[in-house]
Amino acid sequence: MRLAVVGSTGLVGQEILKVLEERQVEFDELFLVASEKSVGQKIKFKGKEYTIKSMEEVVSLAPDVAIFSAGGGTSLDWAPKFAAKGTIVIDNSSAWRMDPTKKLIVPEINGHVLTSEDLIIANPNCSTIQMVIALAPLHKRYNIKRIVVSTYQSVTGTGKDAVRQMMDERQGVVNGMKVYPHKIDMNALPHIDSFLDNGYTKEEMKMVNETHKILGDTSIGVTSTTVRIPTMGGHSEAINVEFHTDFDLKEVRQILENAPGVIVQDDVKNNVYPMPINSQGKDEVFVGRLRRDESQPNTLNMWVVSDNLRKGAATNAVQIAEFLMEKSLVS
Repeated sequence: MRLAVVGSTGLVGQEILKVLEERQVEFDELFLVASEKSVGQKIKFKGKEYTIKSMEEVVSLAPDVAIFSAGGGTSLDWAPKFAAKGTIVIDNSSAWRMDPTKKLIVPEINGHVLTSEDLIIANPNCSTIQMVIALAPLHKRYNIKRIVVSTYQSVTGTGKDAVRQMMDERQGVVNGMKVYPHKIDMNALPHIDSFLDNGYTKEEMKMVNETHKILGDTSIGVTSTTVRIPTMGGHSEAINVEFHTDFDLKEVRQILENAPGVIVQDDVKNNVYPMPINSQGKDEVFVGRLRRDESQPNTLNMWVVSDNLRKGAATNAVQIAEFLMEKSLVS
């Protein structure tokens, strides 16, 4: 396989390279792509030095697979050009997620829908991925009626400049650079992405629309509030899920313990529950604080945590590439 990583100098791009190495993904050639200002720079990967190439050069080389993590505008411009050369594009941006002609894939849930005709494949939003990983096996058993989710999202989800803003604020450094409209350190911003006419943010509506598409069920009621907090380990979510049928809490635990990519951490007597500081650098989705909602029937409360740069972005994209190879959808 001839593989390209587009956006290789960014936070997610760097994480993709780590995941490729850790999972020992086999490829014959690797092309690293970044913005024009980075072209010609060197990156070391698995003991070998690679020179960052331009988009134009790598398109002409027609790699088998290109993992994009370079923003929606770049993806809209360049993914079709790669696809026209026969390259399968796995895109981390929001550009193609709600395109009805493109698949939105979490391999453990709906990888089976991919075919050799899919040349642009969308990677879901980080906060959506971890939620549906935890909920999909429960949906199969109890049939979800409604989801209410509040997120507590790491600054790493915004990128390097956001991390720098938080660390500068923490150290009392004033440099005029501001990614967020307010201070983020020692604060919480109920504002991720831009606000829409309905009063929700784009991030909140992503969780609604992407959940419907991934689970293949638009009848599920979904409402979301997304909040940026000054952490770096991963995203956390408080999820209240109502089912059409009643559930047994012991069975819920068993289902989640057997679900691929899920680790249950739910021993409150010993203060064991998921935390972002413990999820950092890990690929699993951690689930805990499992308890009935005592205010209404058939409803479960849960706390879900995952490293947003890993399963929320890089790992899921690499797993899609692995799935394509396993099913012989790519050479």
